[in-house]
Amino acid sequence: MGFRGWRWRAFWWHFLFLLWSSVEAQTRYSIPEEVKPGFVVGNLAKDLGLSLFAIFDRKLRVASESDEQYFSVVAGKGELVVIDRIDREALCGQSPSCVLPLQIVIENPLQLHRLEVEIKDINDNAPIFQTKELTVKIAESAAVGTRFSLENAEDLDVGSNSVKSYSLTKNEMFTMKMKELGDGRAVPELVLEKPLDREKTAVHHLKLTAVDGGTPPLSGTAQLKIIVLDINDNFPVFEKNIYKVSLKENTAKGAFVIKITATDADEGPNGEIEYSFGSRTPESVLAVFDINTSTGEIYLSKDLDYERAKSYKIEISAKDKGLPEMESDCHLQLDVLDVNDNTPEIVLTSEPQPVQEDAPRGTVVALLNARDADSGNNSKVTLQLNKGSPFSLKSSFSNNYALVTSGPLDRETFSEYNIEITATDSGSPPLSSKKVIPVYITDVNDNPPAFTQSSYNVYLKENKVPGSILYSVSASDLDSGENAKITYSILDSKVQDASVSSYVYINSENGSIYSMQSFDYEKLKVFQIQVQAKDHGSPPLSSNTTVHVFILDQNDNAPAVIYPSSAALGSLSHQRMPRSAKAGHLVTKVTAVDADSGHNAWISYRLAEATDASLFTVNQYTGEVRTKRAVTEQDDSSQRLLIEIKDDGEPVQSATATVSILLEDGLHEPILDLRHKVSEPSKKTGRITLYLILSLASVSVLSLVTFLILAVKCIRSSSSSGSCCMRRSDCDDYKNPNRNLQIQLNTDGPIKYVEVLGGDMMSQSQSFRSCMSPMSEYSDFTLIKPSSTTDFKETLSVLDASLPDSTWTFESQQVS
Repeated sequence: MGFRGWRWRAFWWHFLFLLWSSVEAQTRYSIPEEVKPGFVVGNLAKDLGLSLFAIFDRKLRVASESDEQYFSVVAGKGELVVIDRIDREALCGQSPSCVLPLQIVIENPLQLHRLEVEIKDINDNAPIFQTKELTVKIAESAAVGTRFSLENAEDLDVGSNSVKSYSLTKNEMFTMKMKELGDGRAVPELVLEKPLDREKTAVHHLKLTAVDGGTPPLSGTAQLKIIVLDINDNFPVFEKNIYKVSLKENTAKGAFVIKITATDADEGPNGEIEYSFGSRTPESVLAVFDINTSTGEIYLSKDLDYERAKSYKIEISAKDKGLPEMESDCHLQLDVLDVNDNTPEIVLTSEPQPVQEDAPRGTVVALLNARDADSGNNSKVTLQLNKGSPFSLKSSFSNNYALVTSGPLDRETFSEYNIEITATDSGSPPLSSKKVIPVYITDVNDNPPAFTQSSYNVYLKENKVPGSILYSVSASDLDSGENAKITYSILDSKVQDASVSSYVYINSENGSIYSMQSFDYEKLKVFQIQVQAKDHGSPPLSSNTTVHVFILDQNDNAPAVIYPSSAALGSLSHQRMPRSAKAGHLVTKVTAVDADSGHNAWISYRLAEATDASLFTVNQYTGEVRTKRAVTEQDDSSQRLLIEIKDDGEPVQSATATVSILLEDGLHEPILDLRHKVSEPSKKTGRITLYLILSLASVSVLSLVTFLILAVKCIRSSSSSGSCCMRRSDCDDYKNPNRNLQIQLNTDGPIKYVEVLGGDMMSQSQSFRSCMSPMSEYSDFTLIKPSSTTDFKETLSVLDASLPDSTWTFESQQVS
């Protein structure tokens, strides 16, 4: 390739690069059409920001997107000028906007600018009628005021330069009116002002002028030729104005219906008649019937349907062949006779609404209508409900019914009913149909929550850690939704003058009951919790249950020595005893109590240590310290006894008491003096004696009442049970007449107690003791048969736990 070829290729690559990097801009000018060549459109050099030298040197040129070139650039001035005639109508026709796009190309470097020139319309076209002579034929019988449409004039201009008005040469017979069309256009109409007379004037010649809205306005004209036609003055006459006929809806297609007849007094073509359906006859009639245009006979061309059309009103036209044609009309009334060919239909006027289960009788569930497209008896419909549903139909008016409740509803039994309704007409043969209406029963909060038990018994060991679960109650609700959602709560009540909520709390969602504190059997043996289960209905319903909480005793209390009192005498009890004491002499009595109950409170005494173990003995059950033998001169005058006191619990709790005994000679004399002083009457000792007598009488009466109650219970339950509070064999033991029952009031020390002794005082084989604990102002009083069996211990525990705090507690001890 030579140097020339390489240079040409480089030029094209440079051209493409410049074309790729060209800058596009856009400028818009506006000029009127039909301007003379040389008309300056605008200054391109100024608008594009180019110097005159750049326009010349860079070879600025104008490129048009159309075939015609209408513009050019004057290089010496940089102006865009018109070089050819511009006809807006030829370029853009009737378009309201006419814009010519141009491209300004500048080389070295290559740039491209887009230019638009808007061509504005001028009124350079006059209105033109396509037909120079317009012909209108009007019968001389035309009525005054009749309008006749005329041809529009066309104007190639647009906007205000288009046609605006029409005018007609002055005359007595006709005037000009404008008729407004729906799209904003107006057309001229010729209006007849006076009756025509063809014999006087057969043809009228007028001039129609169209004027546009330009400045100055331009106009166009057309010759209007009005021809008055001779009249055909005799109309066809029908035999009847209204013809009536009836057909069954099952009449076969093609059947003859009726013949229509009309006559015309004219002769020739003016008397020849053609029959047809009227011009306004709907398509529904034309599709069903045919007419013979020569004879006036009408035939059925399609099956009839009474339900689609019960009757037809058909306009029949008779037209002669005169000039002008004369025409007259009559009407055919065709009634369709019904046949029972339609099944009844059940239509829901309103959709069935959900019904609350407490809805009263007569509550409207749905509205429905029974329809049958037939007529007469064929359209009479009866409705029937399926049996067994608590609903009925209540007729309102004109085959309209209300589906209403007729019995009690219970969603928990049936939450949905599918009500089948059968509709049967009275035709022959009768036709029927069925419809199933679903009715949903909505829940009403009519069921309170129900606990699984009417009451609950909970046995809880004392000293359990706070927060421990006691029990979980459960309730269920037959309702649904929010009505079945249950919340548990504890009703406020008092337990030992404190709110029960300080003892327990309940999980409101699952009914679990938890302890708020550790329970002490010695302070609280049994209490009740009223638990309420409430649903979330409106209004909410609730039910209650009682939870009986029995605190089971644990051996958590050691025996407490009541006498001798360590608070008054320190850790030692100093007793005096004469050396003349014989065997079995009562030296003192150690008394202790245990705050526990049952076996945990059974106390036994044992001589743990003694200065002389052969001299003294301690009764295991009463704590009495007696001499085992007579005192001798060799016995030390000071004796010290350590007595161990243990309960019968598990693990065993114990305490000790120390008794110091002084052996003295002649101790009987001070005792005699003391008895003498006591025997002296005084007001104080008399009052004390009275109190002791009253106390003994009260205890005796109470014991007697208790025995009587227990005896009555045992007699009542003897037929079904072998025991009441003691075994029958044991009861027989108590009937032994050899045993003596003795009640003693002991006021030793700070504790007062009553001893019930069986047998002689010395053997003490049976003893029932009631202790009034100094730890409480109330006393426990329980009478229990002596026994060492396991059954007795369990019975004792349950009995102790079930008795309220305000009762007495008798403790029985058996001497081995």
